[in-house]
Amino acid sequence: MIRKLVLAASLLAPLAATAQELPTAPYLPLDLAVKAADAALNACVAEGHNVSVAIVARDGATKALLKADGAGPHTAGSAEGKAFTSAAMGRDTAGLAEFIATNPANDGLRDMDARMVIQAGGLPIRLGGALVGGIGVGGAPSGDIDANCAAAGLTAIGADT
Repeated sequence: MIRKLVLAASLLAPLAATAQELPTAPYLPLDLAVKAADAALNACVAEGHNVSVAIVARDGATKALLKADGAGPHTAGSAEGKAFTSAAMGRDTAGLAEFIATNPANDGLRDMDARMVIQAGGLPIRLGGALVGGIGVGGAPSGDIDANCAAAGLTAIGADT
């Protein structure tokens, strides 16, 4: 009997140690993604702008995509690209565009991934200091308006700004 207990304990001990060592990482819950997208969309619609809003997770996968009635056919792709770029690069897309414009040697960043859109309107989503995704807005008359609507989405979920 004791031999069986010792054998069972020796077989299960490595599994217990492995389970305790698994990494944990912050993530963006779906309910917060939808809440941020809705707030950003409503902020733009309140100003008379029919836009699309995309939220992507840290890995670039789209978690939410909302398209206002009357938004142009290009706006969804623009919003997803801006959200992807912010999540991938961990910075706002307006700042990235300015960084590239003032440092021509970095122009290759535009070609890193076909999904990247380097225009104003994308912001990284940080919760508790951790990068968990990106939000992108496309379709307003300027990137500054897109970015302001995206910021409203971040505020709605209490994300770091």
